Amino acid sequence: MRRTAWVWWTLGALGTAGLLAWAFAPPPLPVETARAERGVFEAAIEEDGRTRVRERYVVVAPLGGHLRRITVHEGDPVRAGEVLARIEPSAVPLLDVRARREQQARADAAAARLAQAQARVRLAEVGVDQALSAQRRTDALRAQGFVSPAAAEADQLALMASQRERQAARDGERVARHELAQARVPLEAAPAPAPAPHAQALRSPVDGQVLRVHREGEGAVAPGAVLLEVADTRRLEAVAELLTADATRVVPGLAAQVSAGGAAAVAGRVRRVEPGAFTKVSALGVEEQRVNVIVELASASVPPAWGDGWRVTVRILTRRVEDALRVPASAVFPWTGAWPAEDAGAAGVVDAVNGTPGIQGGQGVRMGVFVLEGGRARLRAVQVGDRDAGLAWIVGGLDEGARVIVYPPPEVADGLRVRERGSN
Repeated sequence: MRRTAWVWWTLGALGTAGLLAWAFAPPPLPVETARAERGVFEAAIEEDGRTRVRERYVVVAPLGGHLRRITVHEGDPVRAGEVLARIEPSAVPLLDVRARREQQARADAAAARLAQAQARVRLAEVGVDQALSAQRRTDALRAQGFVSPAAAEADQLALMASQRERQAARDGERVARHELAQARVPLEAAPAPAPAPHAQALRSPVDGQVLRVHREGEGAVAPGAVLLEVADTRRLEAVAELLTADATRVVPGLAAQVSAGGAAAVAGRVRRVEPGAFTKVSALGVEEQRVNVIVELASASVPPAWGDGWRVTVRILTRRVEDALRVPASAVFPWTGAWPAEDAGAAGVVDAVNGTPGIQGGQGVRMGVFVLEGGRARLRAVQVGDRDAGLAWIVGGLDEGARVIVYPPPEVADGLRVRERGSN
């Protein structure tokens, strides 16, 4: 009888202790979970950019004159050869009384210089006649033996010098005659304005739209003044300023998507990565080295409303995996434990940059995840092939269908009791 009572007392004490332990044990930690599933994984670089036309034409004034009012406006469609503006060449300015007198004095001075030049011509001709006569006498005396060869040579040189002086005098006369004609031109202008000359027409070089009108009102313009900008807005490209660290993964030919305002993305291809980088200060005041990446857009898919200089979002695809094991990127974290001995490869992986299958060495980046198993969190070492903004590609250490803890709280540890949030 005493043995039976002792057994019952022992069982009661154990039951009471178990009830107390169950009552005062901490409840399972609620966590968010997600399922590891297979699907298409895409790694991309996303950056803000802007659109611009492939070819921009700037219409400038080819000559100075009076610009007529430009009737086309920004956004108007134009055809190649269509007249965009007209410029009337500048007329000769009329002279006032003072300017006319000054110009008359210049003309009189030019006439006097012409008279001087004509006198020098006559004097040079007399010198040539004298030198020619002297040479003839010298030649006759030399034939008789009365003149030395040196004297004959001197007369010959004197004749040549006088001929050169006559030629220089004649050239001076022509110069003076032209100067006199130039000085008389303003004096011979009609007192009334001449009829308006034929206006120079400026035509569109391409089919497209007017982007900007720099000068609309009529008035005087100088040669080379910028008047309009014209371009074919159907041929657009996007320019994204990428960090140089990201630009190392971008090569011409990569697929890209360009979107703006929540509309459907437009497909494109990377056309060029400019070789020259530049320094840009971020919103936090940090100096960054960036480089322009040009994305060519398919003309047929560009929305008609898009134009030059629009702000867009550029997404450049650097890697695509058709059959990848994916988990939320917030479920993985740096792993500090021992690396598993087993090696996990990746099948069906194509690197969008170099076109080679798999990832380097068949290994990924060492990371860890918490897996929900039997109501407890279990720490697992995984290999991450790549990460995107929202997903991580697991190449080893995790099975399809496993429940991973998303955004694991600091209290989570290996073996801790957890439950999915929202479940009892």
